[in-house]
Amino acid sequence: MPIAGRGFMQFAEAIPRAELASQLLPENAQAWAILGSLYVQTDRFDEGLSALLRAREIEPTNAAIRFALGSAYFQGGDYAGTIAELHAGLELMPNTPGALFDLGNAYFVTEQFELAIANYEDAFAQNAEFWPALNNIGLVRYEQGQVNRAIAQWESSTTIAPQEAEPLLARATALYAQGDWEVGLTLAEEAVRLDVRYADLAFLKENLWGEQLLEDAEQLLANPRLQALIAQTSPREPIFIRP
Repeated sequence: MPIAGRGFMQFAEAIPRAELASQLLPENAQAWAILGSLYVQTDRFDEGLSALLRAREIEPTNAAIRFALGSAYFQGGDYAGTIAELHAGLELMPNTPGALFDLGNAYFVTEQFELAIANYEDAFAQNAEFWPALNNIGLVRYEQGQVNRAIAQWESSTTIAPQEAEPLLARATALYAQGDWEVGLTLAEEAVRLDVRYADLAFLKENLWGEQLLEDAEQLLANPRLQALIAQTSPREPIFIRP
């Protein structure tokens, strides 16, 4: 997710301390890994990748470092690198929900849909509260044209996490596109009140919404009733999570 405001400043303030740690402990993989992650999260991608590669060189069997490197490759658009690093990390630390989810994302964006779904399902099998895995299965199903199966996944996501805007808006989009306008609008209004960032198509794309779902979301979000609500709704404080 994007980093902004106070969160960005906190990361930026931590970088000098992490840089010093890497200088004082040049053979400490953790110091390089922390520095690399901070660089990546403040859009200093090349420096971040270099630091993470240094961490991997020192400790190639550290699963957390392999996972962090996979995440960095994903942000840089190197999906083959993402897949390779996440597989390497999962060999060292199997059944890690976050890494399985990230691997599912890499397969999704490379249109390896069944592999994406398999990894999302594995992630959810490790943690029955991990609603993003179900949500993203819905994203895949929608791009496959399996609209009702997608809606079922988003319903399940909302059952687990009723305060999350994304599965609500995704389901609203699908229903609205099917002609169930009133229910779609009502769900969309609820989603916007929870987190107005999801009314931004660029933000949805960043969260891996596919072309068909984005096209349908654009139609929903253009509805005057929803536009009026969006105009009077303030964004909530961003939540920073590992990509």
